[in-house]
Amino acid sequence: MDERRTVKVSKFLSRHLRHQPDRIGLTLDEGGWVAVDTLITAAAAHGFPFSREELDRVVATNDKRRFAIEGDRIRASQGHSVEVDLGLPPVVPPPHLYHGTVASALAAIRAEGLRPMNRHDVHLSADRETATRVGARRGRPVVLSVDAAAMHRDGHVFHVSANGVWLTRSVPPAYLRFPDPR
Repeated sequence: MDERRTVKVSKFLSRHLRHQPDRIGLTLDEGGWVAVDTLITAAAAHGFPFSREELDRVVATNDKRRFAIEGDRIRASQGHSVEVDLGLPPVVPPPHLYHGTVASALAAIRAEGLRPMNRHDVHLSADRETATRVGARRGRPVVLSVDAAAMHRDGHVFHVSANGVWLTRSVPPAYLRFPDPR
């Protein structure tokens, strides 16, 4: 499978396993899982056929490990806008986590903190490099530091997805450190 095809299948999976399963007639279970055969059949019925081999390749080679397969089921690892419970246990975060964004979002973030927007949780990275790549998807990246230790001490709950993305409901402005504007 060529790289363009891999990206197309990955985007199709993200759209339908995270945001719009009903668009192709899928019903995710409470944990976000759906049978692989059901997904493949629904995709073909809606004009986007792919094989189990292609699906396995996309899951195995996705650099962000966006999808998980367990036996005959598949789900997105995080980032859902539809209601699911990933069943992730609360965990103690590292002292600092990071969030990549762009300069145009900073005024709102300073006022309101980080909000999940149309997702269930705010997504945070364990390192600056990953946060930089995330922010760069929308332009010149700005990386914010999150005082995760203080948040946790103050009762905020953290989870970490199977692909290493840190999740929390929101990050109030008091826990954010903005880069020097020089």
